[in-house]
Parts: sequence; structure tokens; C-alpha cells
Amino acid sequence: MILPITLYGNSVLRKETREIDKDYPNLPSLLENMYETMHNADGVGLAAPQVGLDIRLFVIDLSCLAEDRPEFKDYRRTVINPQITERWGDDVSMEEGCLSLPGIYEKVTRKSKIRIHYYDENWVEHDEEYSGYPARVMQHEYDHLEQHVFIDHLSPLRKQLIKGKLNSIVSGKVRCRYRTK
Repeated sequence: MILPITLYGNSVLRKETREIDKDYPNLPSLLENMYETMHNADGVGLAAPQVGLDIRLFVIDLSCLAEDRPEFKDYRRTVINPQITERWGDDVSMEEGCLSLPGIYEKVTRKSKIRIHYYDENWVEHDEEYSGYPARVMQHEYDHLEQHVFIDHLSPLRKQLIKGKLNSIVSGKVRCRYRTK
């Protein structure tokens, strides 16, 4: 089932998230719905707050990039109760967008490498290092669980320059090809 995506301005995007356990109601269905929602909106990542839930969970699927980046074939991750424990490496600037901020794309600087501890959909524990684009996507989605969106990384001047677009999203004057709330 395709879920509506929460847009910028909705308080759930700034609400503290909570960890879940194996008994979280309908978790397999939720995960399936989040992947379906993300694919329908042509995203590569989707965090639970983006579908209105204040829980520590996100999904990533980079397989849509496999034609140009063969290493991303079958690259799919379910990340439950994550904690980024280290960030290091080069500061890399790259344009980012977000399904919750339609039509806004800005350069964001992030560390090139991370270490993250999490559980997958089978409750297998992971402590892994990521670099490059996967590390960027992980950090972007993790930000959602920490009550942040990518524009929080922008300079005050850049934020001022996109203020009109942000106001359009908040006031519902933005059109998306996917379901929103």
C-alpha cells in the first residue's frame, strides 16, 4: 500500500523518534509499504517520520542506480534503531533532495564515511562502515530520525534564498506526483 509522504512543516518531522522492538505492530507490512511508497515516488531512501511515524526506522534501495553503478544492483537495506557511531573522511558536497521537500535541491556537505549500528528486518544486528554515496544516503535518512532535514545543513543565506519555496510547501501550494499529507 502506498502511504502518503509527510511534507515539510508537519510536526512529525521534528518530533523525537523512539526505538521499536520485534513486537512492533505490523512491522513486515509497514516495511513493505515503505518500500512501495519510496519506489512509487522515485526515492532512494525513506524514513518513518516521512510517513508520519515517530519511530527509528528507515529503508534504502539504491538498485535503481545499478545501470550506471553496477555495485548497487540489489542494494537494499532496512535500518531499525540505528546509531551512527562515527563520521570521518573527506567533507564532500553534493546536491540532495528529499521527498518531504519537493522541488528543493541544494548542495549539502557530509563526511564521506560512517560507522552505523542497527538491526535489519530479521532483527540481525549490524555494525558496519559505509562510504561514498551509501554513506550519504544513510546520513540523510538518519537525519530524519534526529529531527533534521537536509536544509538544516544550509547556510543562513541559502535558507533565505529558498524561503519562498519552503513557504509554498508549508501552505500546501506545491504539487507532487505522489501522495502527500
